[in-house]
Amino acid sequence: MIQSHPSGDNNFQWQPQPEAWQAIEGLVDRLATSERWIESLATRMLSETGTRLIDWVTEIRLPDDGTLRDNLLNVGFETCLGEDAITLRNRDGMFPTVRFEPQTEKPCLTIKADRIDDFCVAMGIVHDATDRQPSDGLRSRRAVVYVGAACDLAVGENHGKASACSDQELASRIATFRKAFDERYRPVHGHESQQAFETTIALLKDAVEKLGSGLACDQFFQSERVYWQNRNHAASVQKKRQDVLGLGWANHDHHTYRSSRVCFHRVIEALEVLGFTCRERFYAGAQAGWGAQVLEQSEAGVIVFADVDLSPDEVAGDFAHQPLPDLSELGTVGLWCRLHGEAFLAAGMHHLECQFAFDAVRSQLASAGVPTMEPFTDFPFLRQAFTTAEIWPVDPWVLRNAVADGVITAAQAERFEQTGASGSHLEILERNDGYKGFNQTGISDIIQRTDPRNPATA
Repeated sequence: MIQSHPSGDNNFQWQPQPEAWQAIEGLVDRLATSERWIESLATRMLSETGTRLIDWVTEIRLPDDGTLRDNLLNVGFETCLGEDAITLRNRDGMFPTVRFEPQTEKPCLTIKADRIDDFCVAMGIVHDATDRQPSDGLRSRRAVVYVGAACDLAVGENHGKASACSDQELASRIATFRKAFDERYRPVHGHESQQAFETTIALLKDAVEKLGSGLACDQFFQSERVYWQNRNHAASVQKKRQDVLGLGWANHDHHTYRSSRVCFHRVIEALEVLGFTCRERFYAGAQAGWGAQVLEQSEAGVIVFADVDLSPDEVAGDFAHQPLPDLSELGTVGLWCRLHGEAFLAAGMHHLECQFAFDAVRSQLASAGVPTMEPFTDFPFLRQAFTTAEIWPVDPWVLRNAVADGVITAAQAERFEQTGASGSHLEILERNDGYKGFNQTGISDIIQRTDPRNPATA
């Protein structure tokens, strides 16, 4: 069952967009097969990274075609005013932008990558220095990397909008803040968390002032992905596979943070400093015992799913912004934070979810020694599964205090001390029909299955 709690003017009631998807899928396939080099790239994406070309495409540039334009308008695309070309976007789903340019003689597909230069090096592409500026990771750029007879291919890297200053000054500022992000205070123990949030929020405000919110957000989440990846074997394996083609983590779908109740509003505060706005929110009911707020930073192209233990009477309020008191019993999310620390601090993200060819990547990862759990969503338009949990050791001091507070039993503490407790995951996701939402029932299922108290997770 697909549900979302009303939040925002359009209530974020995402629905599959099969007609728009069919139109874009057919267009991408036609353009890719018109050029052997692009078709070969699509084949390598599938066989070497378990991903689909269509999920990497962010923009399609075309010669003006009134018939095609009308077809797209009829399936939900809208004309954007104030552009230097006829630009169409579909706000009801996840689709590439389509630009009709009267002066353009042939189509061009634009795919996303972390860095243009990384893609070019991986693919053996050499460019004349006058063709484009080097991708120094400072500013968003797009460059045509392959010129074909029927269709070109471009690569875009998105860092959001940078503040107005020289490249030299911007590079210096980025280096300063990346070091600060990488080395920021990440305490495990709860009594130190509030001070850590104060310090981090002050750092983020300074970064936004000097870099701009888009670039600050981009740099912060680059750091967050590195921190998470260094603590998760499945992530390291898949990142190496995607780096073979120079793509990086540009196929990220959303970043998930677990938070204790007392720190949840601080997580939201920190994200809003970076320019995030709240989208839909979820509540799975009293039996499931959790809620979540989805946030999006559209300029940097980052989505966050923030999880928290929640009681039935709290869903009607603004649980994202109002402080939540501690409860006598911990749910799955709260216990995970009690054992490992806040996801925004010591633990790092609970998971990064990326867009894949679902069956292909699960099979490929299994061959690489990375198994996945049973899918918790298996709809035609949305498929999701976790890799098996990375097991993390738990500080004996944390366990003793948790037993003393009555949130775990002595037997559970002994098991956690001997075998560790479930930590982070890579999440495998496939979206079809442009579907932009989430499966609340499926998320409830996987949250219960990944509870550290469940022996199957250890």
